[in-house]
Amino acid sequence: MDYQGQQKYICNKYNVPYVASNLNDMIGIAKNVASGLMPINGLRHPHDGNVISWYIWAGEEFSEADDFFQPMHVKHLQDINPEIIKYLGLPPCHRFLIDDKGYEDVWEDLSLLDI
Repeated sequence: MDYQGQQKYICNKYNVPYVASNLNDMIGIAKNVASGLMPINGLRHPHDGNVISWYIWAGEEFSEADDFFQPMHVKHLQDINPEIIKYLGLPPCHRFLIDDKGYEDVWEDLSLLDI
């Protein structure tokens, strides 16, 4: 199954609308995602004219430091952790949490509207 098919599958599984993330879209990603640290967290902000709506990090918490998230194209996740790409079709105000043992959680977080 291609990445768009995987994204649609996840959206159908959680009964949410599919909002595509293409391979050339930009995300904000923490350097620690490539380290193997678990779990992997992702959240999608509503589009507000900003190029980046997805932010992804590893571990229990993220830093407030200005340089914690680095811009990257979705396609580069194929080299770091391709499993993440299938969650990037989730709509704004959604989060995911996964680990390397098969744990998966997806939920809506309306508090992302306030950020």
